[in-house]
Amino acid sequence: MKQNGSWFTEPLSAWLFLTPALLLLGVFVLWPIAYLGYLSFTAGNFTLTGTHWIGFRNYWRLLNSPDFWQVLGNTVYFTLATVLPSLVIPLGLAVLLNRTFGLRDLLRTAYFIPSITSIVAVGLGFRWLFQTTGPVNAVLSWAGIEPIPWLGSATWAMPILILLTIWKQIGFNLVVYLAGLQAIPTSRYEAAMLDGANAWQRFWHITLPGLRPTLIFVTVTTAIFTLRSFEQVYIVTGGGPLNSTNVLVYYIYEQAFGQLDFGYAAAAATVLLAVTLLLVYLQLQWEES
Repeated sequence: MKQNGSWFTEPLSAWLFLTPALLLLGVFVLWPIAYLGYLSFTAGNFTLTGTHWIGFRNYWRLLNSPDFWQVLGNTVYFTLATVLPSLVIPLGLAVLLNRTFGLRDLLRTAYFIPSITSIVAVGLGFRWLFQTTGPVNAVLSWAGIEPIPWLGSATWAMPILILLTIWKQIGFNLVVYLAGLQAIPTSRYEAAMLDGANAWQRFWHITLPGLRPTLIFVTVTTAIFTLRSFEQVYIVTGGGPLNSTNVLVYYIYEQAFGQLDFGYAAAAATVLLAVTLLLVYLQLQWEES
């Protein structure tokens, strides 16, 4: 039986313990989001003329900006072309590395190293590899192929960024998949083998259903990681050539700190936030279905 006054003291204690976390959440998450929304309805900057309310004009500019639509198309292309291989490749590697064999631990470590390597170092490395006089073109010249201006070509620059991002993401996804695979009871595989199921049938009917929560998590985190890609664009291509590698986060950076158009940049950032929230919503719906 509860003591007298516990109906009051227990909720009070809970709120006392929650208050520090709620304050941090409010100051560093909720307030910035609210201020971002307000800023998207203003024009001006913080250093010269200040800001003033202009309503939905920034969003109207977005809708009528060819550059924004090009950047949005680049972002969709970059995200889809990065996320799909970043899901499939580490899944196949995880299935292979989940078995017991020599060098397994060494290979696991080797695949994970890129995910903990500085993105700046990786970007500089790729920039060196794919410059016109770099090692990749040197190898191609030995094979009798003319040098390709990888980073100066509107056709090839984006695939280089996609390759870099996939290579950087594989290790993290691999570790998450391995954790999910080890949570699947081995008795299911043993029973399936006794029933005559081959490797593909075991993968399709046991591994994939068992990895469903893991797949949802990996899909959403990889999509969000890709959507917020900035460093590789900044270091390797700078959004060029001809705006062909300019993605939404880099576009927001250019508008805010290059053009000092904070209201317009905030409107673009609000679009990015809406896309991210949509992904989270789809994840919740997928988990519930």
